Amino acid sequence: MVTVSTELHPFLIVIAVGLTIMASYTGLDMFTLIKSVKKNKRMLYLGGALSLGVGIWVMNFIGLIAADINRFSSYQIPLTILSILIGIAFSGMAFIPFFGREVKTIHLLFGSFFLTTAVFAIHIISIYAMNLSIAYNVPLFVFSGLLLFGSFLFSLWILFSSKTYSKGNQTWLKPLSALIISAAIAEGHFLLKRASTILSANTGNSSINEDTFLVYLVLLVTVLIISGLIASSTLVSKQLAESDTNLRDITAALDASTIVAITDPQGNIIFVNDKFEEISKYKKEEIIGKNHRMLNSGYHSKEFFKDLWTTIQSGKNWRGEIRNKAKDGSFYWVDTTIVPFLNKKGRPYQYVAIRSDISDRKRAEEHLKESIKDNTDIRFALDQSTIVAFTDARGRITSVNDKFCEISKYSREELIGKDHNILNSGHQTKLFFKDLWKTIGEGKVWKGEIRNKAKDGTLYWVDTTIVPFLHENGKPYQYVAIRNDITERKRAEEVLHRQDKLAAVGQLAAGVAHEIRNPLTSMKGYAEFLTLDEKDPERLEFMNIILDEIERVNTIVEDFMVLAKPKMVELEEKNVVPVIKNVVSLLEFEARKKHVKLSFDCPHEIIQIECDENRLKQVFLNFIKNGIEAMPNGGELHVKTMIHDNNVQISIQDTGVGIPKDKLKQLGEPFYTTKKNGNGLGLMVSFKIIENHNGKVFVESEPNKGTTFNILLPAKPA
Repeated sequence: MVTVSTELHPFLIVIAVGLTIMASYTGLDMFTLIKSVKKNKRMLYLGGALSLGVGIWVMNFIGLIAADINRFSSYQIPLTILSILIGIAFSGMAFIPFFGREVKTIHLLFGSFFLTTAVFAIHIISIYAMNLSIAYNVPLFVFSGLLLFGSFLFSLWILFSSKTYSKGNQTWLKPLSALIISAAIAEGHFLLKRASTILSANTGNSSINEDTFLVYLVLLVTVLIISGLIASSTLVSKQLAESDTNLRDITAALDASTIVAITDPQGNIIFVNDKFEEISKYKKEEIIGKNHRMLNSGYHSKEFFKDLWTTIQSGKNWRGEIRNKAKDGSFYWVDTTIVPFLNKKGRPYQYVAIRSDISDRKRAEEHLKESIKDNTDIRFALDQSTIVAFTDARGRITSVNDKFCEISKYSREELIGKDHNILNSGHQTKLFFKDLWKTIGEGKVWKGEIRNKAKDGTLYWVDTTIVPFLHENGKPYQYVAIRNDITERKRAEEVLHRQDKLAAVGQLAAGVAHEIRNPLTSMKGYAEFLTLDEKDPERLEFMNIILDEIERVNTIVEDFMVLAKPKMVELEEKNVVPVIKNVVSLLEFEARKKHVKLSFDCPHEIIQIECDENRLKQVFLNFIKNGIEAMPNGGELHVKTMIHDNNVQISIQDTGVGIPKDKLKQLGEPFYTTKKNGNGLGLMVSFKIIENHNGKVFVESEPNKGTTFNILLPAKPA
């Protein structure tokens, strides 16, 4: 028994180690490329396994031949091919775990185990391929295995798991890892040779010329390695070509749609693309070497650009919108992203600015802002003067403005979701609203006047325009109602209407009053004369009835005469308190007869007003008499005075039958009365007298609770 020879042929050993290093580096390069590419992953994997597997086999094959060249004649080709295939297979299996997202310790152990197995398998099969019977030194054999495993583990950790690699320092780590793997393969080969003892050898009869053999051997192995490198280079070149094509496509896409500029650390422009020239109107020759101040439009502040530079100089990306000025003086907006490229020290060595033209968007935004401002101004104007409400197709309120809430006395929360029935005063008929809904339901605009009722019960008039908003099919999906408060106008119209009636009655009075009064005087005189000699009680009763009726007709004529007089009256400054007391005293007896308690309450002794005393007495007599007559079963009648806001208010309040609300508004109209025997002229004349005194009359009444006449007259300072 002899130990496998450790004599070496230096030339072959140098070639073996060199080829192993080349094959190891090529294999590792392909394996590391797999994680960074999207295509040809299988080809890269097969190329890496082939390169590393052949590298392990070359070291073992040439190492064994270098010890005894004559053994090459006894080499069994099938076993040699088998050893190459097994080396390739185990090398490929060793790198499978490193293609996942995360590399764990178990993956490193797994890869180291299969690489160690590849070295052992190739060595053992190569021994048998040379027709040698070998006995192994077990301790040295195990030591060799552990040394190989540890070396492979360290090499794989450096390349796939160390923090240094994750920081991007693969440039020098791959050669280092390839050297460690190559050294492990070579050292493993020599240790395994020392651990082997030849038991028997079957040598062939032919002899081989050493120099010729070396030439053929070097050529063979070189062809194998170069073939692997060419294949690997082809794959890498193809990948690089695809990457270059992708880069050209990306560059073309950027040039077509994006503005790109590259500047040095001082901000001087060193590159611009075609899109930059197009939008800035400058040629490349005018731009290169300049900085971006040449595009400054003056829109942004110094602090804006100071913040920009602070951000990118700290190594952070900056993004924002900038308004620039082109060579022809026109302005344009760009959405800008500036990316700093950092050196090993973390400091920027250049900046890449990628911009998109957003001028159209900014113009649209500006137009939108102006439109919003116009809409806001219009809405403000509407809120100040107009009542606006939106409803859905079924008439439910969806939006109201402040003016709507102000006049209706309802809050938004109380109105939203309701319909306009909440404001119905009952003045308009169902047919009125039916016609309204028919009009707007057909998509037509409706205009009209509506009397509504506020939350507190007050009534108000609105001039209303309802505009339907239509779908494409012509059917309304919502309505906007625009209203204007015309309550004061309606009151003025009512006053004018009443004045027209008064004028008509005045004209009638002027025409007939004098003609009626003379015959009445004659009739009254002759009737009184006839009563002097009349003894028959029944006939005397008839004569008294005639006299009463003549007196009533005379009263009507006197009322006509008042209406026929000019509007202007002669007013004198008087104390109104004695005037009211005088009237109350005159009617106390009549009140007691009808079981009415008449009282007068005045906290002031003197209230000076400008008035026609006799006319005012006529008004007080009329209102107090009406109050007494409104209580046929007796009651209370209170006359009160009070002063507020330089006005004296005289209230005449009874506890009589009251007046329904629908009849209150007709009080004061000619020939309208609530009394059986009244003619309606008394109240009309009274209202006219108060109006001539620059005063007003307000009537408050509730059925079965009584009526209050409030007379408001201007008071003179005491």
